[in-house]
Amino acid sequence: MYYRSDVVGSLLRPAYLIEARQQYEAGQLSAAEFKRLEDRAVDEAIQLQEEVGLEVVTDGEQRRYAFFGHLVEAIEGFDKFGGWAIPFRDEEGRENLVRRPIVVEKLRWKRNMCAEEFTYLRARTNRVGKVTLVSTMQAAVYWDKNKSTSAYPTIDSYLADIVDITRREIEELIRLGCTYIQIDAPQYAALLDPKIREGYRIRGIDPDRIVDQTIELDNAVLDGFDKQGIVFGLHICRGNNQSMFYASGGYDPIAEKVFRKTKFHRFLLEYDDERSGTFEPLRFVPEDRIVVLGLVTTKKMRLESQEELIQRIKEAAKYVPLERLALSPQCGFASTWEGNRITPEVQRQKLELVARTARLVWG
Repeated sequence: MYYRSDVVGSLLRPAYLIEARQQYEAGQLSAAEFKRLEDRAVDEAIQLQEEVGLEVVTDGEQRRYAFFGHLVEAIEGFDKFGGWAIPFRDEEGRENLVRRPIVVEKLRWKRNMCAEEFTYLRARTNRVGKVTLVSTMQAAVYWDKNKSTSAYPTIDSYLADIVDITRREIEELIRLGCTYIQIDAPQYAALLDPKIREGYRIRGIDPDRIVDQTIELDNAVLDGFDKQGIVFGLHICRGNNQSMFYASGGYDPIAEKVFRKTKFHRFLLEYDDERSGTFEPLRFVPEDRIVVLGLVTTKKMRLESQEELIQRIKEAAKYVPLERLALSPQCGFASTWEGNRITPEVQRQKLELVARTARLVWG
């Protein structure tokens, strides 16, 4: 679990894959041909991560339309774009409204969510292969008192099924040999934003209660598996869509609960700019956990300097000892298929910077 150079999950989709997805969804490309192009994109993603020297690799989430796409496409019962529309924004004032899924029918298992991703990845790398799933906290926003109650009268009944589905997936991933599973939970940080908190209330969800509830449910997802030598990571960010974000604020309001009460072994935390606050909340991280510092931004073209990263790692080490720290980008490079507003070459340079800095700091 002491991997020093990590990657959050998604990588930019190559132009040919973006075009292929659009053709496939329009009925202009066969499933077999689309799958062949997905495989090619995954091969390139693995090669990139290995060439820059990362200890942990993913399939770049090349097969997903969004970081949560595995859930929506493998489990029946969701309206893909019928849910809560969240405004993403950037420092220049640009805004993009993104529609989320919504649960409208009883969830039904259609296929494994990530088995194909992992078995393909496993066969093509000797590095540690990581798979990403969504947390119950993320899944909670796909329930709405006005649209979901015919299928699930309460959010509790819906999340109980999410726990069962996620545990079934983890069990299969472990059987296939997966040793590192990341749970994506940007909604923990979303609750730092007053507007999003109000959005929860409008949809019949208590924003204060939901944190305690989903911590308990995420722990239920991990229960038993966390003692089998499997590394579980929790990734928290403030939204990531085409270089935009939806929330700002330090980890202070959620740190004590999330860091101390969850069973995760690694916390992959966004820390690329002032929107993430200070390192002080890291004082709540238990002594047997690792903090992966997301110091390299995936949202902007600017390439951080190695000296800058080393200085920030030293600052974080005031709260968590250096031997319990690691380094990664702050989020994926393409949480949705459109990708962030950076070039493939800058993506490569940033990944190489993560790997090189980690080797220099930790050996």
